[in-house]
Amino acid sequence: MTWRKAFKTNKELTLIRGQLEERVAQRTSALKASQAYLDDILCSLPLMLIGLDKNHLITQWNNKAEDISGVSREKALGSPLWDTYPTLNITEEHLNSALKSQEAIYIKQSQNGLYYFNITIYPLQNQMDAGVVILIDDVTQKILAENMLIHNDKMSSMGELAATMAHDINAPLQGILLDLSSFQGLLTSGQLMAENSSCGKEVQRLNHLLEDASEKGRNVTAIINNLLTFARQRSDIRQAADLTEITQHALTLAGDVLTSSKYLNFSEIRIEKAFDTNLPKVACYIIEMQQALLSLFRHTYDALIAARTTDPLIRIEINLVYDAIWIKIHHNGATLSDDEQMTLFEPFFSNPSDSGSEDMSKRLSFAHFIITEQHQGHIAVTSDPKYGTTFNIQLQAH
Repeated sequence: MTWRKAFKTNKELTLIRGQLEERVAQRTSALKASQAYLDDILCSLPLMLIGLDKNHLITQWNNKAEDISGVSREKALGSPLWDTYPTLNITEEHLNSALKSQEAIYIKQSQNGLYYFNITIYPLQNQMDAGVVILIDDVTQKILAENMLIHNDKMSSMGELAATMAHDINAPLQGILLDLSSFQGLLTSGQLMAENSSCGKEVQRLNHLLEDASEKGRNVTAIINNLLTFARQRSDIRQAADLTEITQHALTLAGDVLTSSKYLNFSEIRIEKAFDTNLPKVACYIIEMQQALLSLFRHTYDALIAARTTDPLIRIEINLVYDAIWIKIHHNGATLSDDEQMTLFEPFFSNPSDSGSEDMSKRLSFAHFIITEQHQGHIAVTSDPKYGTTFNIQLQAH
């Protein structure tokens, strides 16, 4: 009887043990599934998520952190934060401050034109071991889009202002040109131009002055037409265009609007061209690219005037190198100092205390913005007294 009772008891205990083991296995499986689900959520977050313990060793490292930092999760876990990601703009003071205050800390990290990060550091709550979690949101595309909207608004305002000014100037200018033309016609057909007239030389001199004034008026008309074209034809859609045609048109426009009675006109400069044949077309904003090239030609023209060289030269090369089109604009005018090369593409800001020696014509921030921001290209300058100055522009061919 004792043996039978012990056997029955062991059988019941074995059954209860089996039931408990089954429940534990089910609970363990459910916990593993929940843990896997949470890990999948953390790894799939569109933000960088970095977990740190009290010794600043990495305990969490999701997929976004791998993509941005280039460090795998296996290599990052258990490693010090700054050894794994040294470029992160977070100091030990930030982490200690978050732990001490038990409040989140917000930091912005950026490198102009390359990336923009919003960083949040918050301490873990109700944990045995103190630690923090770092969330890094890559807002680069958002910031660039906002900057582009701001720039488009500015460009729209500039276009409206240019159109208004052009129309306001054009009406009286056309009247002046008409009066000059009529005055010149009267002088030409009148008796004052007779060879025997005592005032013939003075009249010829006056006629020369009128011709010069008429030429200046036509130049102003060309400038106004350029402003109107820029204001009217601004498009938000890129168009496939031939860079050689855009360059030729910019040269023609420069010949119309760039003149100087002191030294030379742009049309008098010797221009050498070396364009590759069968160049692929480039998707670009045609008017903006033309204005950027015109700004470069204006800068080149001013440098040639400053140098007073006896043989002013501009050499333009357009070549296809692999999948990029290179535009090189070289001149033998006045060169740029090291400081001028550093600030050439930065915006100009006037200062009432300045002596006035520096002006906006020495800056190319507008051309730089069009090439780098609107067309995702590159522009650089090299300037040396021995070899002259060269602007190098790179644009993607596709």
